Amino acid sequence: MAVINLTEARIRELEPNSGIWRDEQVKGLMVICHKTAKSYAVQGDVRRNGRHIRTVRVKIDRVDRIGLREARNRAKAIMSQIQSGIDPTAKTAETGITLKQVLEIHLSEKTFRPSTEESYRYHLDHHLSKYRNRAVADISRTDVRDLFDDMKAKRGQTSACGAMRVLRALFNTARRVDETIGANPCDSLRIPAPPKRQVDMLDLKSWWVETEKLTPIRRDLHRSMLLTGARRRSLLQVRRDDVDLEKKLITFTHMKIGGPMTIPMGDRLAAMLKARLEEDLPLNSEWLWPSATSESGHIEEPKENKHELPSPHEYRHLARTLLIASGAPYAESALLLGQTLPGASGGYVHREHLVEHLRPFMQALENSVWQPAIDAAAD
Repeated sequence: MAVINLTEARIRELEPNSGIWRDEQVKGLMVICHKTAKSYAVQGDVRRNGRHIRTVRVKIDRVDRIGLREARNRAKAIMSQIQSGIDPTAKTAETGITLKQVLEIHLSEKTFRPSTEESYRYHLDHHLSKYRNRAVADISRTDVRDLFDDMKAKRGQTSACGAMRVLRALFNTARRVDETIGANPCDSLRIPAPPKRQVDMLDLKSWWVETEKLTPIRRDLHRSMLLTGARRRSLLQVRRDDVDLEKKLITFTHMKIGGPMTIPMGDRLAAMLKARLEEDLPLNSEWLWPSATSESGHIEEPKENKHELPSPHEYRHLARTLLIASGAPYAESALLLGQTLPGASGGYVHREHLVEHLRPFMQALENSVWQPAIDAAAD
């Protein structure tokens, strides 16, 4: 590491890849000659209370971008910090926050469903593992674009888009925690929205015949999915105590919107569930849809592979369509399906006070489904 009196001419004459050349005039200033470029840097020892903390080197700029006079002025300012015991390369604790740490903060900000939390952790541990322990501030747009392109090629667009949505949410949380973090690099991506689900209208007469081929409990489960329009997890986690046969009410405790939701049952659905509860009484199970082979004690997968029947979410689409076709207004059909009404006024609507108001619409849905069933039985 040679020490010379740097001048503009001498710097131009320095051979590429010749190493480090220190300046005689300004302490710590040096020119580093790489293979293809030359750059100014400053190096010094950080000391506090007479104790050596660390030796730091700070890049100033490339030689072809600034002159020697400016480089010396910058070097003096940086050396003044170093000699005062300040490490100019140190980041604040917040700036060094990692993606893994941000996830814990993100999950603590509000209550997520267990499945949602599990999804976040899966994405971080599998799809984003390369950046899990990296400081969020160090993840660039290029890193994000390269990861997105690589995931699309190896895992498909659906998985890639899901991972990027998680990464985007974590970046936004990190920016709230630390204002020194810049723009969200995920903003440089065009993340396609999930494709809209295409659901064919149901031939109710044929559907009724198909459900008759199932075991009694799965037959009743499929019919309940259509007659309630409930989400898969909401219906499967109904307990026996959640069914009030006297008042013809069913309560869903596992709701996407949070908190329990009670809806009225039509006459035939109430009669069907009464028979189901009586038939399953010897099993001594707490669940409405018990399963002896499931770890949870209730049916976990209602989809049928051997029969041409809708999926649980398709039943939800069909129920919404049939509710409107049966005369239910938009707001009432949304409330029956546990959906949040749009706009500021939606927050003033409390479905728990509208149970009896909603009952005629649920009965109308049931009537529209049951008539084809009567026709099918007659045939």
